[in-house]
Amino acid sequence: MKSEHIYKSHNKTLLLYHLVFPAKYRKKVFDEIVDITLKEICEEISCRYEINFIEIGNDEDHVHFLVQSVPILSLTKIVTIIKSITAREIFKRHPEIKKELWGGSLWTSGFYGNTVGQYANEEIIRKYVKNQGKAYNKIYQGQLNMNM
Repeated sequence: MKSEHIYKSHNKTLLLYHLVFPAKYRKKVFDEIVDITLKEICEEISCRYEINFIEIGNDEDHVHFLVQSVPILSLTKIVTIIKSITAREIFKRHPEIKKELWGGSLWTSGFYGNTVGQYANEEIIRKYVKNQGKAYNKIYQGQLNMNM
C-alpha cells in the first residue's frame, strides 16, 4: 500500500509514523504463524479506525509498523489502539504465547515512535519556512522546553 493524502472536509494530511513495539522481556514470540495473525488483526484495525498500515515488519522479539493516520488521533492513542487490540487478539488466537509470557503482557510498556517525512526532511522544511515572505525573522531555533 502506498501512502497518500487523506482528505477530510477541512483538511488534507499525510501523517506517517514509524513505530516499534518490543515484545515483553524481549521474548521471541513472533514466527510465521503469528505474523499472519498480526497482519489479519492490523487489517481489522484499519477497517475500524483511521489507521492505515503501510508496512509491517518484525524480528522474533519486536515489530516495526509504518502507519498513517489522521490528526484527530494522537500518537499515544494510535499506539494504545494497536498495542491493546493486537495483544488481546494474539493471546486469544495463540494462547501458548500468553503462557510463554507468564500470563502477562505481549508488549513492553514503552515504544519507539518517529515521524516520517515523505516530501521533505527537517532541513528542507527549515529552508521553506525561511523563504516565506520577504523578510524572515527567526524567532527561535532549538527545541522548546515545556517544563519552564
